[in-house]
Amino acid sequence: MSNIASYYAVDSKKLQRHYKHQVSGYKEWNQLTHAEEYLIYPENITDKLSIDEVSLSKGELYTFVTNRNTNIKNKKSVVAVINGTEAKVIQAVLEKLPIEQRNQVKEVSMDMARNMGLAIKNTFPKADMVIDRFTHLFSLFFKGIRDSLRLIHVVRLVMDAMQHLRVSFRWEAIEQENAAIKTAKEKGEKYYPEVLSNGDTLKELLARSKYLLYKLEEDWTVNQSKRAALLFEKYPLLEKAYKLTLSFRSIYKNTSKDKALTQFKQWKESVQQTKIDKFNTALNSIEYHLDNILNFFNNISTNANAESFNSKIKGFRANLRGVADTSFFLFRLHKLFA
Repeated sequence: MSNIASYYAVDSKKLQRHYKHQVSGYKEWNQLTHAEEYLIYPENITDKLSIDEVSLSKGELYTFVTNRNTNIKNKKSVVAVINGTEAKVIQAVLEKLPIEQRNQVKEVSMDMARNMGLAIKNTFPKADMVIDRFTHLFSLFFKGIRDSLRLIHVVRLVMDAMQHLRVSFRWEAIEQENAAIKTAKEKGEKYYPEVLSNGDTLKELLARSKYLLYKLEEDWTVNQSKRAALLFEKYPLLEKAYKLTLSFRSIYKNTSKDKALTQFKQWKESVQQTKIDKFNTALNSIEYHLDNILNFFNNISTNANAESFNSKIKGFRANLRGVADTSFFLFRLHKLFA
């Protein structure tokens, strides 16, 4: 809008006001009165939906329900937009959709957020809930798109358990080094940390191993292979954690729910034998959601559509340099995607 204003040598703020109040149709929008609380589009319901949350402005979270049968580049993707993430708030808005159309929904993909699961269960009674495996975002991570990694998906939960163990070892190494430095000072000596064969100190080894633990062994570079060998030599428990993570990821290579369940039970036994607290915590969370996690294998469904839609919202928000007027921002999303 500013570029158009400068091209025609008019005041940009005046042009923006004119567009908003005279040209856009914003004032005649039939959902304007409740736009900041919710938007609903019953006509966009299909048999497969996704639900996710995204921050629009000032950290305020909105819940977006989108369909998975529509190309995200085209209109008619949005089914509902809800201000907030509470189950009762989401449910109250979704119940405004006609029950006949809600009964058409056969599958809803989501992350592991309990509030979403509860709301979906109550409002789409004939739908299977599918908890996203996180593979889509996992692949984006290695392309450098790290800001997307904020939701608690299944694989992410297991990876976090592994990384939590690495971080705990790093803090131990830092504490040991601080104690050694203090002792050296008391003796009037200069402290020299142990330098490993690849040039890392112990705390550097643990810090620099973060990303290689996300990758498959065959994808390691030469330097990462050397670093991993040192890491696992110094911390064999971390090697066990890495192998447990790889084993869990391999469950999603199955195409059968029964085979996946069998492999999960084997993974559970391995976790219990290893006795790593962080993995026991992850195991308990996964078992709580296991039925919905296994629903993934019905149609090999992910929440990638919702994540892609969220990325487009963030890109649109960035182009506008933030959201000054939430209602008008939602109106523009309505024009683009609903």
